[in-house]
Amino acid sequence: MRFSATPLDGAYVVELDRHGDDRGHFARTFCQTEFRDHGLNPTVVQANTALSRYKGTLRGMHYQRHPHAEAKLVRCIRGALYDVMVDLRPESATYCQWFGMELTPDGGKMLYVPEGFAHGYQTLVDDTEVIYQVSAAYAPQAEGGLRWDDPAIAIQWPIGDGVILSAKDRAWPDFHPQDA
Repeated sequence: MRFSATPLDGAYVVELDRHGDDRGHFARTFCQTEFRDHGLNPTVVQANTALSRYKGTLRGMHYQRHPHAEAKLVRCIRGALYDVMVDLRPESATYCQWFGMELTPDGGKMLYVPEGFAHGYQTLVDDTEVIYQVSAAYAPQAEGGLRWDDPAIAIQWPIGDGVILSAKDRAWPDFHPQDA
């Protein structure tokens, strides 16, 4: 795996190091030692998958409050998506800044989202599936979220019209720094 820092403090693009031949390829998608060596949380407590049937589906922006904050390793395994993270750590030099990039199965890239970040994604094609590993168990009492179109963050989503949202994601309130 190759680790490249994003503009957000502590967040990384993790690129698969594929070894292939005429049969296909092999790549390691996770290694505790390599994550630890890069100063990243190597704990995996849960692995989740989500399928979105329709282009323009937006899931997010979600986070877990301390002490249940979670790091995520996100990978698109079918279709294509635009993945976004927002730094919600008040002490961070990149507080309230966001980073986004396209993920596809063929691209061989994953995103490492540190604890204290909000995370979400928008599907770019129908039938998009994502898998992500998390460092902490889901705790409903610690759940928080940002509105996908909150002007305080101003995320530039690739599909702005006709976004498909859950009722919960549509109802997140305006962001105020003390909310995180």
